[in-house]
Amino acid sequence: MGAYILRRLLLVIPTLFGVMLINFALTQFVPGGPIEQIQARLEGGGDAIEALTGTSDAGVTEEAASGEGGYVGARGLPPEFLARLEVQFGFARFVCDEGFTGTPSLDAPECRKEAIPAAERFVIMMGNYLTFDFGQSYFRSTSVVDLVLEKMPVSITLGLWSTLIAYLISIPLGIRKAVRDGSSFDTWTSGIIIAAYAIPGFLFAILLMVVFAGGSYFQWFPLRGLTSDGWETFPWYQKITDYLWHIVLPVTAQLISAFATLTLLTKNSFLDEIKKQYVMTARAKGLSESRVLYGHVFRNAMLIVIAGFPGLFLGVFFGSSLIIEFIFSLDGLGQLGYRSAVERDYPVIFGTLFAFGLIGLIVGIISDLMYVLVDPRIDFERRG
Repeated sequence: MGAYILRRLLLVIPTLFGVMLINFALTQFVPGGPIEQIQARLEGGGDAIEALTGTSDAGVTEEAASGEGGYVGARGLPPEFLARLEVQFGFARFVCDEGFTGTPSLDAPECRKEAIPAAERFVIMMGNYLTFDFGQSYFRSTSVVDLVLEKMPVSITLGLWSTLIAYLISIPLGIRKAVRDGSSFDTWTSGIIIAAYAIPGFLFAILLMVVFAGGSYFQWFPLRGLTSDGWETFPWYQKITDYLWHIVLPVTAQLISAFATLTLLTKNSFLDEIKKQYVMTARAKGLSESRVLYGHVFRNAMLIVIAGFPGLFLGVFFGSSLIIEFIFSLDGLGQLGYRSAVERDYPVIFGTLFAFGLIGLIVGIISDLMYVLVDPRIDFERRG
């Protein structure tokens, strides 16, 4: 097993490299990079230089952004300003003649701007990522790591609670549906499950808000956020209840589709196992039904459910929370990823892609180890 784990860990490197390379190459063909985003906003009106680029970080003074004629957007942005942005964002560098001792800039006649080739930028980026240096956001004047950690509690809340509750409800329900296959219980629960699966998560979220968050009927739950104002001053027990009170609606909305899928997956897996010969043999030996189900069938039937755990958790954790976050005004990784893609904030896009891609690959290896834990007969090393 050790050799198999080692091979999988070694495969993480080329897999992650390929993912980053493909996405980096795609961005080279997407129009409207971060420089164009800033240029369009500034020329659209308003003094947004300090808010967007951070005057101190970009090295842009008010004189460089505005002149005697008033707002710079009326005349187009100065080339010097755009050149500084390109250098700051890593798309270009200042090259000076040999012997130059001053600060490299376009103001010096001995210096000139030189574009950095895409291949070189990719190598530099990956070299930084290998040391977990994800850089700084173009538009928020903070490091990518701090930005992700700031948004992480929302995504952990949605992902962890949704996955945990889905497994706690779906596995017992799926087993009971398999045992009572074809009964009235199986029929009406299947109808509810299919209806739940057919309802879009965002529509169900809006329904919950209208009914339970003061829309038209009841005002039982808060409308937005994970905590109430002044949460830091609450006693510990009130902090817990306030947090749970806030997450009821978003977690319920996030849970609905995962709950339906996992229940049917568990039922079908148990039905396949119940019909096998070893189950009939166990019953013929006089074993109780619970011993047959949980001592023999459960271990085999749960393999396919365990196999779906990484995809379910990562899907809920990273992907499907965007709309839920918008509806319930939660500032998490979903909104961060969306805004970063719109703004072409490449350090945030690629930094989170690298980190979460690495997490996904590691979780896949953990899933294989769970296979062996549930069923020791599986030997990945011998199969390899």
